[in-house]
Amino acid sequence: MLGCGTVGGEVVRLLREQATELAARAGAPVELVGVAVRRPQRHADLGELVTADASGLVTRDDVDVVVEVIGGIEPARTLLLEALKAGKSVVTANKALLAEDGAALAEAADASGADLYYEASVAGAIPLLRPLRESLAGDRITRVAGIVNGTTNFILSAMTESGASYAEALEEATRLGYAEADPSADVDGYDAASKAAILASLAFHTRVTSADVHCEGIREVSAADIAAAAGMDCVIKLLAICERTPADGDTPESVSARVHPAMIPASHPLAAVDGAFNAVFVEAEAAGQLMFYGQGAGGAPTASAVLGDLVAVARNRTVGGRGPRESTYASLPVRPMGTVPTRYHVSLDVADRAGVLSTIAGEFARHGVSIAAVRQTGGRPDGGPARLVVVTHTAPEAALAATVEVIAGLDAVRGVESVLRVEDLGRKGVAG
Repeated sequence: MLGCGTVGGEVVRLLREQATELAARAGAPVELVGVAVRRPQRHADLGELVTADASGLVTRDDVDVVVEVIGGIEPARTLLLEALKAGKSVVTANKALLAEDGAALAEAADASGADLYYEASVAGAIPLLRPLRESLAGDRITRVAGIVNGTTNFILSAMTESGASYAEALEEATRLGYAEADPSADVDGYDAASKAAILASLAFHTRVTSADVHCEGIREVSAADIAAAAGMDCVIKLLAICERTPADGDTPESVSARVHPAMIPASHPLAAVDGAFNAVFVEAEAAGQLMFYGQGAGGAPTASAVLGDLVAVARNRTVGGRGPRESTYASLPVRPMGTVPTRYHVSLDVADRAGVLSTIAGEFARHGVSIAAVRQTGGRPDGGPARLVVVTHTAPEAALAATVEVIAGLDAVRGVESVLRVEDLGRKGVAG
């Protein structure tokens, strides 16, 4: 095993406590033969198992499987490539590496005949990747959308329930251990973007990397945005949305992957996912609508997924089988974010005087963005400040961005307070 932090420590514990049961499930004893860490002195409880020589460990003759839980790109990439080239199967929870360079790992596994499993890389204990890769292999998946980061979901849930500001909710998340001292990977959306790349790759049989994923975080979500969502019978969630778009005229079939905060109907199952929990909503042509829900992070839940993969690899070794290989036969192009359509909720600080609304509406029309509803609050007879909310029909991202850029420069517009996407995600919810 590479690494022995929160997740690794739980893997060790479960391996020891469930040794007999794991052997029965795998068809052979599963024995931990070494743990590579940077500071061996901190892991005296591992005795002779601990080593600082990670490269030597992954190529040892008595090693069949390498479990990687150190995270990050390097040295994880180099070590896992060494292991795969040496014929060792790999179980990893490393979402960042898989999203950036999963192709290199898959190619190395194919070349040596080793297995590559990574269920723990997305949504912790929730069985999600295996159903996408295996259970739904006979179906065409059209959309995967969900909450895949527990920290941001906790923060947004706290803001919704108590009316707290973003800063107050983040402070609470940090105090309770849901947010790291540096929460950037979570609150800026990078963690969710890595997971979106993995989900899109599996769902659409196309290599999608983290660089292909449009990414926005939740730092700019305000208490006013939360209240505005409630007024529309919606809630705000940080969503990872991966979609397959059919060909249309001269436009080929394509895929898109994006991470951003969005308003979703309170009636949708994802709206009820609170706290640090994760949930992913899958839509397929034959299976219909499916939802996967559970604990998406934490030592024990993630270790559960790691051990599930470990048992699968051990079974393959015992009976002579091989795990599923990378499937990229579709090789669909990734759609530019500017062409991805959705609805928008735009909040503007404007002067309350005659002609302002018509001028703003004219700019929306000029850019081809249709207005669904307009609401104004505040304002004074002398032209004092007012809050103008515009909700659009579906429009391409680029058209909306161009509209907002022009409107922000109008004399009557004091500022663009917020721009949030509105995602319907199938109002009917989950098919029973």
